[in-house]
Amino acid sequence: MKYVSILDILETQKAIEKLKDYFPQALAKELNLTRVSAPLFVLTETGLNDNLNGIEEAVTFEISGKQAEIVHSLAKWKRYALKKYKFPLHSGIYTDMNAIRKDEILDAIHSYYVDQWDWEYIITKEERTDMFLENIVRKIYDSLLDTENYIAAEFKKLPKSLPKDIYFITSQELEDMYPSLDPEEREKEICKIHKAVFVKQIGKTLKSGISHGGRSADYDDWELNGDILVWYDELELALELSSMGIRVDKDSLKTQLAIRNEEEKLNQPYHKMVINEELPYTIGGGIGQSRLCMFLLKKIHVGEVQVSVWNDDLNIDVL
Repeated sequence: MKYVSILDILETQKAIEKLKDYFPQALAKELNLTRVSAPLFVLTETGLNDNLNGIEEAVTFEISGKQAEIVHSLAKWKRYALKKYKFPLHSGIYTDMNAIRKDEILDAIHSYYVDQWDWEYIITKEERTDMFLENIVRKIYDSLLDTENYIAAEFKKLPKSLPKDIYFITSQELEDMYPSLDPEEREKEICKIHKAVFVKQIGKTLKSGISHGGRSADYDDWELNGDILVWYDELELALELSSMGIRVDKDSLKTQLAIRNEEEKLNQPYHKMVINEELPYTIGGGIGQSRLCMFLLKKIHVGEVQVSVWNDDLNIDVL
């Protein structure tokens, strides 16, 4: 059957505006967050950029005699900002993050241009637990449910598909359930069943000798992180809406950098602050703006909700 968008292009633009206005306010209310401005680029020497899987190359340029690079994400910058801005315990920030990931492989859900709501929240050392992580995930999921209800009420043609609750599972439990499948296939199977899933412990090595997915060694604690996934009928896949986690302390930073043979990063300013316990303990993450628009507006390609550069063989209208 030929795909026909539920909303036309003009309706889509209006829906994107409403969604992008509504969701961050819902998230901020749930987590006591304040909106702040964020950088488009950082100096390479600071170590503040996100290395993603460790193989992606940042877009770089020279400024004032130093090398700067377009951010991949703001995972580390946000933690530094909370210290600089002197935010109190149990409060945090959110921001509109815009990035360029030039090594991305384009498909229906991946773009060279990345837009996220990035957020970060100050916690105590004692709150660096799995129970606290799950509690924050539920608050974020409540924001997603709230936004889906709002958009469906504004555009009555749009169906709702999120379940009432989100299901939690570790990456090792998921591997044990589906040992013959690769991580992407495992996510698809578990999301078919539960519709909304938080897969925990991304980045750590599993019994099979591989990790469930790539994650930088220097911001999330691999024992206390995860991804929010939802089942997406329109593309028959598990769609990642958010990557998040409790951030590294000095012990987990040293351990994870050693596993990746990246101990030289300990000499960078950001990493020294973590080792010297000069940064607050935090939890944070990113929630894909275009991904959420795709999901709630029932689009089959990210190009229907953002402007970027695409392959020439698309058979749908993109922005």
